[in-house]
This record gives sequence, structure tokens and C-alpha cells, in this order.
Amino acid sequence: MSCWALIPVKAPGLGKTRLASALDPDEREALVCGMLRHVLDTVSGCRAIQRVCVLGPARPNLGSKVLRFDDPGPDLNGALESTMSAITAAGPERIVVLPADLPCLSLADVERLATLPADTLGIAPDRHRTGTNALSLPLPAGIWFPFSFGENSFSTHCEQAKNHDLTVETILSCGLEKDIDDPLDLADAVRVLRRVYNPAIDGWPRSGGRKRPI
Repeated sequence: MSCWALIPVKAPGLGKTRLASALDPDEREALVCGMLRHVLDTVSGCRAIQRVCVLGPARPNLGSKVLRFDDPGPDLNGALESTMSAITAAGPERIVVLPADLPCLSLADVERLATLPADTLGIAPDRHRTGTNALSLPLPAGIWFPFSFGENSFSTHCEQAKNHDLTVETILSCGLEKDIDDPLDLADAVRVLRRVYNPAIDGWPRSGGRKRPI
């Protein structure tokens, strides 16, 4: 089964504004870049993923193997639906949609999402069991799936899958549930934060801001 991954990410400077009380703009952007790099590296390391795609404006250091789709506007759900048509035309049998802010994502998480049975939609909720942190859509059955990322998206996505006669598998894992939405979540991004504030550790670029020990 051929499987592609799609990772939406906001334009530079627009991500993680709810972290403003803990991180300055340069630090927030560096964190966004660090988390995106972690997700890209993890997904790229999964043999079950044939192509990695990013949905959003151009960013440095994405790599030549990443296929980028322009984000046509501020509505994430509409952008995902329009991008699905372009991806489906290329012929994959499954697409995994992952946000760029999963600092604990593991190779096993991606493998599980990518290798579900052909008629099954996989959904990974956030730590509160209200939001959606990953979707694995079988194709072509999932091409018309209505994305509903936002408030209470987990229950909405489950209901929509049933309406489309898809079997739903809920995937619970620490790596998929831990997104970064507010300052209390930053403890889950400690490895990325170390790279942001201490670029000499492993060569990650830093966008400026204050240097603080982690």
C-alpha cells in the first residue's frame, strides 16, 4: 500500500501565538521550526511513507524530497480539502495528516498510522480527547472526507467517518497526543527547546531571542 504524509504548518511568525507569555516571537518561531523538523525527520524515516508533503508557505531547509503545497487561505480545513484532490490524483492509497507541533512523535506512531487496513480511518485525539492530532485516511474513499479541525474535532471526525461508512480506529499514544498549545505543554517539547536555546548541541539553527538554560 502506498501512503503519503501531509503536514500543515503556518507561515513564519504566525505560529504558537498562545505561547506569548512564555516565549518571545523569535523563540516561538524557532520552536515551530524545531518541531516541524522533528516531525519531518520522523515521518521521512518511516518506510511505509512514500512521499512527505508540507501544506503552507515556503520555509527554509525543507529539503528537496519534501513536496510543498501552497496554503490558499486562513481556513485550514478548506486548504486540506483542496490539497487532498491534488494528492489523490497522484495515486496513493492512503494519506496521513499530521500537525507540525508533535515534539514527542515516534517512528512507531507514524508506522501505525500508515499501515491501517484499507477500509479503516485512523484518528489520534489530543491529550484532552477533544481535538484531533492525526488522521489516516484511506483513498479513494477518504477523498471527500470533510475536515473539521478545531474545537471538538475528535468527536466530529469520528461521526463523519461513520457517515462515510468507514471503520474508525482510535489511536492513543503519548507521541500523538502531546501537541503544544499553551505554556503548560512546553515540558513536552523539552528536547526541541534545548535545541532552540543551545544550537551547538546538534546544529539546529536558532532564530534569535533570549538564551536560557533548559
